[in-house]
Amino acid sequence: MSTNLNYLTPIVDDLKNLYPMLKTRINRLIPLILLLLAIIYPGKLGDITRISIYDAYTQVSVFVALTLLIFFGLEYFYRVDVGKFMHKGGIWQVPTASFLGALPGCGGAVVAITAFARGNVTLGSMVAALIATMGDAAFLLLAKEPMTYLKVISISTTAAIICGWLVDKFHPGELYISEINFIELKVIGNLRKRDMIYMTLIIPGLGLGILQLMQIEPPDSNVIMATGILGAILSVTVWALSPVNAVTSHTDHPFSRSTEETSFVTAWVIVAYLAYEYSNLFLGLNLENMIDIGWIYIPLIAIIIGFIPGCGPQILVTTLYLNGLLPFAALIGNAISNDGDALFPAIALTPRMAILATLYSAIPALIISYIFLLT
Repeated sequence: MSTNLNYLTPIVDDLKNLYPMLKTRINRLIPLILLLLAIIYPGKLGDITRISIYDAYTQVSVFVALTLLIFFGLEYFYRVDVGKFMHKGGIWQVPTASFLGALPGCGGAVVAITAFARGNVTLGSMVAALIATMGDAAFLLLAKEPMTYLKVISISTTAAIICGWLVDKFHPGELYISEINFIELKVIGNLRKRDMIYMTLIIPGLGLGILQLMQIEPPDSNVIMATGILGAILSVTVWALSPVNAVTSHTDHPFSRSTEETSFVTAWVIVAYLAYEYSNLFLGLNLENMIDIGWIYIPLIAIIIGFIPGCGPQILVTTLYLNGLLPFAALIGNAISNDGDALFPAIALTPRMAILATLYSAIPALIISYIFLLT
């Protein structure tokens, strides 16, 4: 008597399809658990972890969320698709991407990177957005020295447009289309409770972020610290449980899209902040000590610091400039070479192109910074 096992085939197929999803969830839950353990760990390690994720949330996440909410709101309520608009832009793709990158914060550059990952813009446009962006350091410079900010943005945007056009001329995007990790967009559906909670928490976090950029110390309160830490933990939790991978569908509500993509960026930003602080704690790395080297190398060091993903080191460079410890040449070199938090989704979605675009940004950064240093 033979046994027919054909009925097991659909079950086996479902398990095969379920495995990648479970693997992704497990890989994301492990960092969340480790982060929670580090937060409650006693002593200096716990203190540094709590302060770092508070800064990551209030210095980066809230501004990324605000910028993305504006773009996604226009796309959702007014049917303005920035990616498709840029796709039809022809030669104006690069200036448009440069404008997005030049917006204070990282949200505009993230939008340009997402458009590239969806195949809507050229490689030169991505390069232009990364060159033009100054990240969240732009808010600090804008608050303290607005005329210097306008000077930096004007120079970096001009360099971005020229370099973007040159990249498209010599390295057409079609040559690298196979390098993009295109992602099948998963529709989230109805607005979720987590999205409402996340966007509500952004409001006090944004207030704390603005105070930090203006270098105004908020009252020493456990409630204030808890607000930033809670926002950071919620971000990593949303990322760990996310049904999508960085890029959301344009049919979803702006709150859902902003929550998902901001959480994705935040997870990477926290990694960068903690990596820097832990390196400082355990290895003695201190960027401020780099200003003691010969003056001729200072712009080069600032440019190399610009290669570090995230906005924390870049904010430090801007702070050193505002305190008179670094020349303008170092500031402009760092502003052009740094990609802010836009580098995180770029690495995740198209790693080879992200590295190539970062290397391209070093060329104008070196030329322009040393022109200012030597003249």
